Amino acid sequence: MPTPHNLALMARYNRWMNEKIYTAANTLTAEEIEKDRGAYFKSILGTLNHVYVADIIWLQRFSEHPAHFSALAPLAKRAKPSSLDMALYHRLPDLWEARAQMDSTITKFTSEITQFDLNQTLTYKNMAGIPMTKPFSDLLQHFFNHQTHHRGQVSTLLLQAGKDIGVTDLLALIDNV
Repeated sequence: MPTPHNLALMARYNRWMNEKIYTAANTLTAEEIEKDRGAYFKSILGTLNHVYVADIIWLQRFSEHPAHFSALAPLAKRAKPSSLDMALYHRLPDLWEARAQMDSTITKFTSEITQFDLNQTLTYKNMAGIPMTKPFSDLLQHFFNHQTHHRGQVSTLLLQAGKDIGVTDLLALIDNV
């Protein structure tokens, strides 16, 4: 089970990696960013949109937690994305601006989570509308793992486009003791 400290570290890693990916992607032309490269969500832009959409979906679900995390209140009022491949942004600079705000929300959210909160379950509806009840701590692990998974895909797509984002290991953010 993750601890509040683990989640804060993952939020830092999330922000750090997104900054690296978007910085590299911003050096490409719009055509290169939108090019179908054979990935599940086709392009760099498609994959980055997917991660952003999935984050909205999960954070809206997390806003239903009995702790009612204040950082998530604005997202709870936002329209729910209708599909996982929904393109909310068609220009990388616009998506980057939204992503940076989302990463700030994630950081604030994780700072509010207590061990008591992690020990709870969360009931939500999946994309098909089916109710699910799962351990909140496991859902948070999935949330961060999902981001890491797709950022790995984007780093490969960027490398195929000639852009190396450098070190991606979480280890780079873990302090020495």
